[in-house]
Amino acid sequence: MDQRKGVLAACGGIFLTFLAIQLGALALVEPFKQAGYQTVQDPQNPANSALYLAVILVATAFILVALKYGGDQVLRAFILLTGAMITVYVFGVLPGLTVAGVNVVPWLAAGVLLAALLAYPEWWVIDLAGVIMGIGAGALFGISFGILPAVLLLAALAVYDAISVYGTEHMLTLASGVVALKLPILLVYPTTRDFSFRERAAEVAEGDEEAVDAENDDAETSDADEPEAETHGEEGRDSIMIGLGDAVMPTIMVASAAFFLSDVPTVAGVALPAVTALIGTMLGLAVLLRMVLQGRAHAGLPLLNGGAILGYLVGALASGLSLVSALGLTPYV
Repeated sequence: MDQRKGVLAACGGIFLTFLAIQLGALALVEPFKQAGYQTVQDPQNPANSALYLAVILVATAFILVALKYGGDQVLRAFILLTGAMITVYVFGVLPGLTVAGVNVVPWLAAGVLLAALLAYPEWWVIDLAGVIMGIGAGALFGISFGILPAVLLLAALAVYDAISVYGTEHMLTLASGVVALKLPILLVYPTTRDFSFRERAAEVAEGDEEAVDAENDDAETSDADEPEAETHGEEGRDSIMIGLGDAVMPTIMVASAAFFLSDVPTVAGVALPAVTALIGTMLGLAVLLRMVLQGRAHAGLPLLNGGAILGYLVGALASGLSLVSALGLTPYV
């Protein structure tokens, strides 16, 4: 394929990935609730946002330290185990096969995911694992954050993301460092037929100067806990990479709106504000990719989270909610 078609195909893949994660999370919010997966006792407590923001900041610092001081394998093992756990959650609420009273499907699925990532971490394996993990994480956080905590968390992460990209720039360092881990921290979309993510990661791991320089040039956007998109214009680029967290964070707003809002209009059985939050995310993604393809580093979450929040508010107000109610501020005013 020529370069322009390759870039368009990669962008299309990113849009489909975001859509799959958000629709998958919407499908799982109720099953996750029934299964008791809610991670906090009071999902309406705004303090949850501060707690999770602190966890994200600590996790980001841990990744940076691990990459700098040779803790790659510890970091890799932790992420693999986290991915396996989320996979068990996702498949645990689906119809399964019971052996000796145990549903073995979730454990088989987690085993296959781990084996695939360890044995053949090519870009399509990375992306498929990322979709599964993104669906599970989006649904888990969506049922655990009420409307106000979700808005606060996404707004705080958007500000932090902007600071980490345009100010300290430590997310760009992180983005170039995690490629060698060959894990779905980054989702990968080739723009050329002969691109191999395994080969790219091996070059970076071996310290190939040109490969490292390419990753530093390509790492363009970053979210609060994941590196975000590579920069790829329409010339000389062989892939686009975007952080899994970029897809998960706005999905929290979508899933939260679908789960916590009642007595509002629905579209195909989904609360209207959740649908408009999804649309807002996609519009933010379109703007982000447009900016990234122009060849500059950009923070993704201001556009993605901002699009999700604004989209949600449009749907909430159109549903007849007041701004105070839409923001979950009624108990405080």
